[in-house]
Amino acid sequence: MDKRVYLFTIVSFVVGMVELIIGGILDLVAKDLNVSIGQAGLLITIFSLTFAISGPILAVLTANMERKRLTMITLIIFFIGNLVAVISPNYTTLFLARIIAAASSALLIVLCVVMAANIVEPKYRARAIGIVNMGVSGSLVLGVPIGLILGNSFGWRAPFIFITVLTIFSMLGILFLMEKVTPPGEHISLKKQLASLKEQKILFAHLTTFLLLTGHSTLYSYLTPFSKSTMGLDGTWISIIYLIFGVAAVSGGVVGGTFGDKFGFKPTLIGIIIVFGFAILAIPSTTFLLPLFLIVLVIWGMMSWAITPPLQSYLMVSAPETSNIQISLNNSALHLGIATGASIGSIIIDTSSVEYNATFGGILAFLSLGTILVSMKKRAKHEKSLA
Repeated sequence: MDKRVYLFTIVSFVVGMVELIIGGILDLVAKDLNVSIGQAGLLITIFSLTFAISGPILAVLTANMERKRLTMITLIIFFIGNLVAVISPNYTTLFLARIIAAASSALLIVLCVVMAANIVEPKYRARAIGIVNMGVSGSLVLGVPIGLILGNSFGWRAPFIFITVLTIFSMLGILFLMEKVTPPGEHISLKKQLASLKEQKILFAHLTTFLLLTGHSTLYSYLTPFSKSTMGLDGTWISIIYLIFGVAAVSGGVVGGTFGDKFGFKPTLIGIIIVFGFAILAIPSTTFLLPLFLIVLVIWGMMSWAITPPLQSYLMVSAPETSNIQISLNNSALHLGIATGASIGSIIIDTSSVEYNATFGGILAFLSLGTILVSMKKRAKHEKSLA
């Protein structure tokens, strides 16, 4: 397989990491910029929201540009966005920096996935896409512990300095190791992409991702203040918690894919959602005993990212003619969920107590169980009508 696929994986990891890298250091940002933790949490919301909306739009607008040139331009914009974050004198400037970084991130990840698929032989195409997506999923779950370690050691701006340095290396890699890539001759309009959501089996499947990730983000975005207020843990222990969660989450992707292949997507999806819901609801009740808390944390972490492989497999089977579109839209649903969850979490933490974040997360998780059941029912009805 073409070694450049790993270059795209590195780029996707770097740009993906920016989304949640600030999650563990919200208290440091809030204190330095004189805002509440809830307001600081909106920096995650605006990133995820911008990412979800801008990805499909920018992909359509730039469809005819040569891929290497477009990648370099987008990396430069991404670099500028993070550099502005480093020197931000106030909350408004940092908020703007997050929008710039989010829009460029969304386009870069699309470019990495598409280019990886195009530069390899057809027999390696699925594997290449999977490798690049590992960079994305790994960045989302490992960004927080990396940001936490750097933020607590050198201040909240340090993670963004780290990202700008990695971006420079990414640009050098693309400049010297990547050849020109001709854009695909045919691209799908945004209108056609959204039209696929008219099918209820597809719409409710995407709603499942949205609701589950909203519930997840409601607590995960504020895990630092939750851990400090309920268990009195210091920065070192919180870094360990995020690292454990990150490893569990990456492992969860493998578990979800394996279970989906072995048992089928229906029992796998239902099982993952139920276990996830009970785990996140149980979190506040485990804080009296750290080992018990860590066990439930691992289960929650694994289930939070185990959902993606079987659900995207379900979408590809349910809509084979628009499978690529469904994966793109499902990623948008995922990021919209993260944005919405961070926003809901900020309201809860500012108006009541961070301990209630887990309760709302669990409620949303069980709502997602309802949407996947509706989707499966609609799919079965459609198949029966075709028989």
